[in-house]
Amino acid sequence: MTEEFQGGRVFFSNVRRSLEEEDEIRLVSVGVDIGSSTSHLVFSRLVLERLDNRYIVTKREVFHESDVLLTPYADDMTIDAKKLGAFIDVQYEAAGLDPASIDTGALILTGVAVRRSNSRAIGDLFAAQAGKFVSVSAGDGLETTLAAFGSGAAARSIRDANIVMNVDIGGGTSKIAVCVNGEVVDMTAIDVGARIVSFDQDGKVLRVEEAGRRFAKEVGFELELGRTIIEDQRAAMVERMADRLFEAISAPKLSPGTAGLLRLEPLRNERKPDAITFSGGVSEYVYGAQSRGFGDLGPRLAKAIVKHIEDWGVKIEKPDQGIRATVVGASQYTIQVSGSTIFVSPLDTLPVRNMPVVVPDLPLAEETLSVEAIAEAVRAALRRLDQHEGEQAVAVCYRWAGSATFRRLDDFCHGMELGLSKHLANGHPLVLVGEGDIGGLVGIHAREERKLKSPVVSIDGINLKEFDFIDIGAMLETSGAVPVVIKSLVFPTTAALGRVDAKAVV
Repeated sequence: MTEEFQGGRVFFSNVRRSLEEEDEIRLVSVGVDIGSSTSHLVFSRLVLERLDNRYIVTKREVFHESDVLLTPYADDMTIDAKKLGAFIDVQYEAAGLDPASIDTGALILTGVAVRRSNSRAIGDLFAAQAGKFVSVSAGDGLETTLAAFGSGAAARSIRDANIVMNVDIGGGTSKIAVCVNGEVVDMTAIDVGARIVSFDQDGKVLRVEEAGRRFAKEVGFELELGRTIIEDQRAAMVERMADRLFEAISAPKLSPGTAGLLRLEPLRNERKPDAITFSGGVSEYVYGAQSRGFGDLGPRLAKAIVKHIEDWGVKIEKPDQGIRATVVGASQYTIQVSGSTIFVSPLDTLPVRNMPVVVPDLPLAEETLSVEAIAEAVRAALRRLDQHEGEQAVAVCYRWAGSATFRRLDDFCHGMELGLSKHLANGHPLVLVGEGDIGGLVGIHAREERKLKSPVVSIDGINLKEFDFIDIGAMLETSGAVPVVIKSLVFPTTAALGRVDAKAVV
């Protein structure tokens, strides 16, 4: 650890130092994206300065972008963790870093990679850094959202005051998001991707996904490992894939064949977008950044879908990030201290770590609250971040409005119970984070009046947003408050959305 004194402030680069006494923090951050098609890393240096009880990012420098690796597979079609680990080691060396010198970061598993049987082995590659990393298996909903923000489509919808659609075409799936006023208002995902089949230079099939077999069968041939596919067969297959993808992008009502490929609910498609951006690996071909083929359908698929969009008459814009749109990082530790009007029962529920933050759009303005409307808002937010199965604890952030009468508190707590029913049934605590001064009342009501048997953590005085992950420490004996560390998943363009005060980018 080194120190230097400039202008009366202490500078440091070791996260073990107390944040309470520091004016400036310097961190080294890494974002790791492992997808079904490609894997890559981004390394950044960050400078954060104290502002009241928070730290804001004053400088961000990306100092190394890794090579892009075609995600390696073993003979049984699972991801080869050994080869992947060797690639990661080489990238750390190229960046001039020892893994132990990383202060914070994020490991994101996306696409088909999430479903691979050895995804746990991939996580084990980073086990030594588990306390520093936010690890996310990004299901279809979250990956679609990540791509929309990472590509810059959400920011563009604010900047240009129009409807922007982002189409992220990866190796196994395509994710489609519609952005308005900086938010994702509609999304879907479909089993169309560049590497649902891959082949050698002679056209012999090396790997095939179930969707690949399905498309081949639709156009009249069988796809099997070791079988050679000719140019005409590839062309026919790609045209059918592009047709299905375009239908998902544009049609208000889908044919059974396209509907059967969807991984999320279909888009409403009530009106054309004003602009479309492409991200993911196939976007490299869309915008001419890559011309070399990699033994898959990427170049052909890019050409075919662009033709559909041009015929549709929608403008194609260049994204801020293409293949790296979902390379994100838990790149800033932002420390806050909760208010003292909090409730924790039992006390040994704390500390809790790496909880994803859910921010539902709660209908709290009316004097009479709707239990079911609150519950559905929570469920919708959980689905948006792929947390609806209740497999891990989440922190629900809310902004209380109106009076805190018994009836309103009861309806609020009841709605939370219903919305989080799967989480509570799986033994996870009820974790509520308010921005106002009402955490104690909410917690007491949930425990004493609602008779909730699950552990309850209700804190206030904290500002959170979606894509945050939080650690809540044990209660401070001197104040009755708890320290909260916020780790943020952010994208290169989200500063345009006014979020730079709480987040930084890997």
